[in-house]
Amino acid sequence: MRLLASSLLLASLLAAGCASMATAPATAREGVLAGPNGMTLYTFDRDAAGSGKSACNGPCATNWPPLMAAADASATGDYSVITRDDGGRQWAYMGKPLYYWAKDSKPGDRTGDGFNNVWKIARP
Repeated sequence: MRLLASSLLLASLLAAGCASMATAPATAREGVLAGPNGMTLYTFDRDAAGSGKSACNGPCATNWPPLMAAADASATGDYSVITRDDGGRQWAYMGKPLYYWAKDSKPGDRTGDGFNNVWKIARP
């Protein structure tokens, strides 16, 4: 009986520990942030860091798709979640919303860096 109780206690502690471990929405690859699909992430100079808003909506978001966050996603470390104008949720790094560039075709592409002098590669 004691062994069963100890096993149940250990299992519940492990489950609680796993539930509290949040996974970062992006990873550092070769000095830049990449989304879960391995594609390079970017920031937009017109986004005010920490404002909780994205300035890239509508047609802009077609070319610069946001790194979307799940409905139950919550902040972890340097990552936060903002609510977009359309009600969707987007990941931000150090307060700056994160985006992909539609013209990057494979992981490692960085063709959006410097676009219109307002798009920059997101760096850790």
